Amino acid sequence: MTLLQVMPEDRPEVVELRTRDEQVIADALRPIGVDYFHWELQDLPAGATPADFLAAYQEQVDALSAEGGYTVVDAVGLRPADTEEYREKSVKARGSFLSEHRHAEDEVRFFAAGRGCFYLHVDGKVMAVVCEAGDLISVPAGTTHWFDMGEQPDFVAIRWFQEADGWVGDFTGAPIASSFPTLDELLA
Repeated sequence: MTLLQVMPEDRPEVVELRTRDEQVIADALRPIGVDYFHWELQDLPAGATPADFLAAYQEQVDALSAEGGYTVVDAVGLRPADTEEYREKSVKARGSFLSEHRHAEDEVRFFAAGRGCFYLHVDGKVMAVVCEAGDLISVPAGTTHWFDMGEQPDFVAIRWFQEADGWVGDFTGAPIASSFPTLDELLA
């Protein structure tokens, strides 16, 4: 189930809010311009590819694309496998976005399977938003954040962009991310 944990930016050990209530989460994120809502999950077979997930949600994807003016949509994912390729991809992918960064356009993600955590650094707070299958989140352009997919990534996410390079991060160089609990620690 989805989780929101709010902490002061300078005291990650202090938990100001911790909730799994979807309405409380949406209400807490709205003032910082973050949209959060839930889509009904489609039943896909084991072994479904990211492209299969994209096809299963095509109607919703098209509607959101038209509404937001998104011209590029894709699906990405890492599913657990006991292979060297999975281990290498996991380490590289996880490390890519564990540092604080921002994007030039909104970061819109639907978790079709699995989970991941967005850490939003806004107004002196860090809001850790654990998104799970069925969650859709839209983080406004310019919002400083980082993303953790856990030590054993397991997710499929559909992503929307206005430009093909919309996913490219502008890293702040701040060490803040290393002070906060990881996705795995939040869920322990």
